[in-house]
Amino acid sequence: MLWVQEVPGGVRFKIRVQPRASKNEVCGLLDDALKVRLTAPPVDGEANGACQAFFAKTLSLPKSQVRLVAGETSRTKTVEVIGVSKEQILKLFDSKQTSSV
Repeated sequence: MLWVQEVPGGVRFKIRVQPRASKNEVCGLLDDALKVRLTAPPVDGEANGACQAFFAKTLSLPKSQVRLVAGETSRTKTVEVIGVSKEQILKLFDSKQTSSV
């Protein structure tokens, strides 16, 4: 099951990023983290920016409400999203194996 932690005003959850993929998508769970494929390369923060933009678009939120709080140089990252609940995240990402944008 996806690890989601409630924080003041939002939630944090773990992701595992695969850069240089053919498209941006959530392709299931890996242990307690969402497995996310991104087209951006892991160079000069491009994949981190793509990750922020992907979750903002997927959740219909401004990019300013999505940020990486851990794992800036790692494939395993923690994402913080302001303005959503734990239930919303679990419903959106636990209910479907693949979500592409």
